[in-house]
Amino acid sequence: MYVYSCHISETYPEFINLIPLLSIILPQILTMIKKYKFSIILSVIILFLSLKNASDLNKVKFFDIPEFDKIVHFLMYFSLMSVIIYESVTSSVKKSLFLLALFPFFYGIVIEILQGTLTTTRSASVFDAIFNTFGIIMAVIIWSSFEKLKGKNIR
Repeated sequence: MYVYSCHISETYPEFINLIPLLSIILPQILTMIKKYKFSIILSVIILFLSLKNASDLNKVKFFDIPEFDKIVHFLMYFSLMSVIIYESVTSSVKKSLFLLALFPFFYGIVIEILQGTLTTTRSASVFDAIFNTFGIIMAVIIWSSFEKLKGKNIR
């Protein structure tokens, strides 16, 4: 005759060991989400637009400019980096602009890889990644110049 235990510690001892870790990490994760909420929202929008069916996006023509998508890539990552900088500078913890720029840089590369592997109507493009990087760099340059004009030095 078997007696079934309803104690989670006996059934899942690994889970019990994670509870103290989760109690430490979860509040920090929630704080980061709250602090960077606009960056996260913009990142999700960029991900959605980047993985959306290309034929849906080609129906919308704002301008008849060749390679207009490169301008869009530049503007998306310029905006993302600007929001990240703003959310970081308004907090009490100051981060290096270089370290902050690593997130959108690698995020853009991952999205390009996902476009090439997950979608059938899109392809990965080195030129898209280059224009993403130009947008990131321009946001850093403008922010640095703005801060120097104000007399504040950020790292």
